[in-house]
Amino acid sequence: MAKLYFQYSTMNAGKSTLLLQAAHNYRERGMDTYLITAQFDNRAGEGRIASRIGIGEPADTFGKGEDLFAKIQARLAQSPISCIFIDEAQFLSKDQVWQLARAVDDLNVPVMTYGLRLDFQGNLFPGSASLLALADEMREVRTICHCGKKATMVVRTSEDGTVLTTGAQVEIGGNERYVSLCRRHWRQETGDQTPE
Repeated sequence: MAKLYFQYSTMNAGKSTLLLQAAHNYRERGMDTYLITAQFDNRAGEGRIASRIGIGEPADTFGKGEDLFAKIQARLAQSPISCIFIDEAQFLSKDQVWQLARAVDDLNVPVMTYGLRLDFQGNLFPGSASLLALADEMREVRTICHCGKKATMVVRTSEDGTVLTTGAQVEIGGNERYVSLCRRHWRQETGDQTPE
């Protein structure tokens, strides 16, 4: 039975590494996969999913407003696919998440999505919010704060290391400018503390 999966975390938790490993496991068993990533995220090169540890694979891309059900249906018409893997899922639109759900339900193909849950201001990304609502199964990919607790939040810093609390939700590149923190330390860093 095909399902829609969402694996989420903060920055630098290893989501792309997990995606690439899972896709490799399918191919190692003789099953074809279809990898897709956000079109405008070209940090690893155009149409490529890459991990910070140095592994990567070519991938198709999705653009803003693109019909992913039609894209998947067209790809399935070429040859069978055992699983679809989507990186940077936070950049999907609500409509695109519904299209993925429809591909799972109507085309009977599993779709595994990987992405951030929250932005640096503590807000859900639209794609992540829709995946949290529609995914059949979800898994948190864990990383840790400097204090050793589970990191669930992320801050963005300026070039001089100052924590930013305003700015565009999406900023491609600059991984070194993001720091994963537990909620308590995120609140401290952003000045969002409640009185004790």
